[in-house]
Amino acid sequence: MPARRQGNGNSESVDNYLKAILTLGGPKEQRVTSTALAERLEVAPASITNMLQKLAGAAEPLVEYERHRGVKLSGAGKRRALEVVRHHRLIETFLYQILDYPIEEVHDEAERLEHFISERFEERIAAKLGHPKIDPHGHFIPTMEGEMPEQASIRLAEVVEGGVFVVDSVDDRDASTLRAIEAHGIKAGVRVKVKARTAMEGYSVSIGKPAKALDLSREMAGDIRLVPFER
Repeated sequence: MPARRQGNGNSESVDNYLKAILTLGGPKEQRVTSTALAERLEVAPASITNMLQKLAGAAEPLVEYERHRGVKLSGAGKRRALEVVRHHRLIETFLYQILDYPIEEVHDEAERLEHFISERFEERIAAKLGHPKIDPHGHFIPTMEGEMPEQASIRLAEVVEGGVFVVDSVDDRDASTLRAIEAHGIKAGVRVKVKARTAMEGYSVSIGKPAKALDLSREMAGDIRLVPFER
């Protein structure tokens, strides 16, 4: 990967835009609307438009932007976004495994640090951790070459029929929701039995033996990704 610039207010903002577009575009790299981006970043639509025009008009464009068709990352933008994601997830793993941070705190700490670490520091963290492929939340860590496997899982909120599943990953953007999910014992690698939808459009799941049913809100269900359990 190319050397990164030292972080400053402007580059941090650029990185956050690129990460948001990467996430919202999904594995198929679909175009992202300005409205979706504004909601994700909690930024005014006019500011979104100005930034996207700036990113598209750079000497090396970081996005492909058309006002009424949305935005997608350019090759350079995708490389940069994946690099920041790699920094973020390595830092989360380091904080959790080495410094014993509570899991609900690692995301916000990594958000502050991801823009500033050097490539040498990144390499030292990766080596110290044994070059991990997955972060504490179950998300893939991009490689040094900017490659990341597709997360082959579905959200609990998308489960149509009950059954036995394994938690693939848990969204880490909202610390309070993550804390509530973790309090139920739900984390990457845990086996859960999805029993039924509740009247409030939540989900009833059970974990372990003896199994105790837990009613999860639709918001929580949207933050939990599952894969079918293979016996």
